[in-house]
Amino acid sequence: MAFVCGFSCFRVDPAPNLPCMDGKRLWQSVTPADPVSKVLSDDNLLIEILLLIGYPTTLVCAALVCKRWLCHASDPAFLCRFRKLHPPRLLRFYVDTGRFCSSSRFVPMLPRPPEFDAIIRSASSILDACSNTHKFVLDSCNGNVFMNTFNSYIGDPGSKNIVLSPLCPERGMVVIPPYPRHKLQDGYLCTFSELFLKERGNDLSYFYVLMESSKERTKSMVHMYMLQDGVWCVHASATTQLPFLPQELNPLLVGNKIYMASTQSEILVLDLTALSSSTFQLPQGLGISDSDRRTMLSRADDDSGVYLIHLDELQLRIWLHTWENCLLVDTICLREMCAKWRMPDHTHQVWMKHVGRNAEFVFLKMGPCLLYLDIKCRMLYKVYEGTSEIQWLGFIHPYMMIWPPTFPALKDDPASNATGRGGRSRIKEA
Repeated sequence: MAFVCGFSCFRVDPAPNLPCMDGKRLWQSVTPADPVSKVLSDDNLLIEILLLIGYPTTLVCAALVCKRWLCHASDPAFLCRFRKLHPPRLLRFYVDTGRFCSSSRFVPMLPRPPEFDAIIRSASSILDACSNTHKFVLDSCNGNVFMNTFNSYIGDPGSKNIVLSPLCPERGMVVIPPYPRHKLQDGYLCTFSELFLKERGNDLSYFYVLMESSKERTKSMVHMYMLQDGVWCVHASATTQLPFLPQELNPLLVGNKIYMASTQSEILVLDLTALSSSTFQLPQGLGISDSDRRTMLSRADDDSGVYLIHLDELQLRIWLHTWENCLLVDTICLREMCAKWRMPDHTHQVWMKHVGRNAEFVFLKMGPCLLYLDIKCRMLYKVYEGTSEIQWLGFIHPYMMIWPPTFPALKDDPASNATGRGGRSRIKEA
């Protein structure tokens, strides 16, 4: 019996040759039970073996063995366990290195497993295919990259906003039409605008949020637009009291709710389904400043709430906020970790640049260095260092492996074809 998929190929002989009375050797005619078959025929043991596969790409390959393996690998309960053991890997990240004429660099995460080489080469080739000279990444979302391409400067006549899916090239390129022209009320200023990408299966929805506030900052109107058939349509409008609107807290779309700063101690929640707004208080002693980035948001993996990550000098604290409560879930001291990367000619002040989904990692800036903190493993790595010519580091956008993985659809399976889970594949019965 030959067995592949993550293990070395091997073949079990039916039985060893045995001696007979005349000194010659005969082959045993009775085949004993194959221990490998016994293990793999047990669904519970098979599931535990599949959980040991380290990468989603390898899991998809394992699902091609037979329908039974596909059933286990694509089961939502199994994927939930797999996700906790093997979070989606960070493949590369984009770093903004231009202060005046912005441009983004695509930086690989090293070292990386050889299993990722093919998908990274594919992603790089698609991004390089953009004809424009400059690319400025605005956001990235589960394998999708939202960027502005331009010839000389952002907003020049040849610039445009596009969305690429390098790991799913069959989706092609989406060109985002110019944002809607919103007429401000008399005495009001535009204080916030942002484009949000929302995943819906294999498709993306696009929401543009604009906020106008009175000059006295005592009253604000929030307007939400949704892109439908290439046209921006008004989705909802709401009035809220915002005496102060700090800009340093990163706005976040989680499920059907948008989280953004309301005041120095409150978070505004815009519900896209109920078309309503609400606020909640930050933990005691925690504030949002309009001059430095000390507090950031991260979406919970199951969309049940948001993480609040706060950096106080060299101490990182993480809260999980749900509608029931707000709990401090982790505290990390960075003093010993950061000591390794300190340089004598730079200050040791540490700044947060980006936080990953589910509060799994944080990008930190210290001097000219960009550091990557793996929160689960408590490991800090230097992943980028500015040069004498380029020392400025702007926005950071990680490029993650897609989750959940896309499994092949069974041939002539109407349910699978209706959900758009990929092309047809011949998968044999177990």
